[in-house]
Amino acid sequence: MQLNLANIAYTYPAAVEPALRGVTTTFRQGWTGIVGDNGGGKTTLALVACGLLQPDAGTVSPQLVSLYCAQDATEPPGNLEDFAFSYDGAAVRLRRELGIEEDWSWRYDTLSGGQQKRLQVACALWAAPDVLAMDEPTNHVDAATKRAISAALARFGGIGILVSHDRELLDALCTQCLFVSNGVATVRPGGYTQASSQAALERASAIHAKESARKEKARIERETQRRREEASRSAGKRSLRGVGKHDGDARHKRRVAVVSGKDGQAGRLSSRMEGRLQAVGAKLASIRVEKRYDSDVWLDVVPSRRKVLIRMEPQTLALGDETLTLPALHIGNEDHIGLTGNNGSGKTTLVKHIVASLPPGTRVLYIPQEPSEEQRNSALATLRDLPSERRGRVLSIVAQLNSEPERVLEGGVVSPGEMRKLMLALGILDEPEFIIMDEPTNHLDLGSTEALERLLASYPGALLLVSHDTVLVETATWIAWRIMRAEGGYDLLVW
Repeated sequence: MQLNLANIAYTYPAAVEPALRGVTTTFRQGWTGIVGDNGGGKTTLALVACGLLQPDAGTVSPQLVSLYCAQDATEPPGNLEDFAFSYDGAAVRLRRELGIEEDWSWRYDTLSGGQQKRLQVACALWAAPDVLAMDEPTNHVDAATKRAISAALARFGGIGILVSHDRELLDALCTQCLFVSNGVATVRPGGYTQASSQAALERASAIHAKESARKEKARIERETQRRREEASRSAGKRSLRGVGKHDGDARHKRRVAVVSGKDGQAGRLSSRMEGRLQAVGAKLASIRVEKRYDSDVWLDVVPSRRKVLIRMEPQTLALGDETLTLPALHIGNEDHIGLTGNNGSGKTTLVKHIVASLPPGTRVLYIPQEPSEEQRNSALATLRDLPSERRGRVLSIVAQLNSEPERVLEGGVVSPGEMRKLMLALGILDEPEFIIMDEPTNHLDLGSTEALERLLASYPGALLLVSHDTVLVETATWIAWRIMRAEGGYDLLVW
């Protein structure tokens, strides 16, 4: 069983550019990941595959039973009531695997986001469609929910389409990945790690081919110019102007050259070089190399002169009706700390407590999980008021984090992910000695996440990173703080 898409094109009403253009691919049994930058056409492709959008051109075949599971889980699934009343083997197993309690179906609006997502996934899998498209199934959920969803999806036996920025999930489930960029799709084998490695090799090959074509174009341009000049001199020789009317030998030689065609040889060679120049120019234009920014943005930043930025005695923090128990803590001037734990375990509470406890004068950059309206407006106003040189520095950093500076300059349409990048870029101007980021990859595409990963890993100062992205935490930090459930509340463990 497979689903075939042939020459799919789709443009949203009033849009200038098409969302999809000439996409041809095959979704096989098992999971196929759809990855790419925000706005690249991933969700549009999944909707077309499921028959929820009719393409402007192209075909989807054969006709199969399809189900699209949206990223937003606040809307109850259409088959929620049927699932609630069902106690067949599949329904019982899904409740057990996803940790779904009996009353959840009857109080859907009161569930947490993670609980709603578990129930949404259970209803989708219980429906057992031929084609199941999951759009960001692990976004904003904690590690335990992510593991449960991954295990449940792994047992799906149909054609799975996974739109995700979760590298672990893509690696665990997918046998191939479809990279979508500017409406064009390229399929590569394996999970995200294998497929992205292949993409990197292809990019390196394209860079080499583009450089070779550029050198060849320059060589042909030089040769073409030489041939043009030669042809011009040859054309001048055809004329009898300047030859004395009594110089019979010279006049005879020129007439013989015209009759024999020797005088046109340079012109023909010049014309041939023009054709070669056009061909190599077309080849150069056809080689596409994805933009990537690898330069170092931390040139002016050094660790704090204080070897220890903060020391905290053992204490207990209040979490509503529960508590978070902390051991003695300290943060060194070059420590990179990854703080993890399930939703509701007190991670943000701990971060705010640390920020409030820092000694006066500490150059700290704190970017919260959800910046307030006031913080967003302040960031945009700061950007507008910067001198041109410093504004250029900020926009350069934004570009290195895989966002278009022009979109940020527009101000009114800055997405949540782009706002975090802007706040980080603005903060870098102040040469921070301590950076704190709370769930920075929420709303970020994979390219942006990887760019942020490289930037944070190379940061020379102290870093406190709160994230459910295991790859990001393991790459950018080397000290682990983990909040675990304990009797009467939560404990913070350090290793």
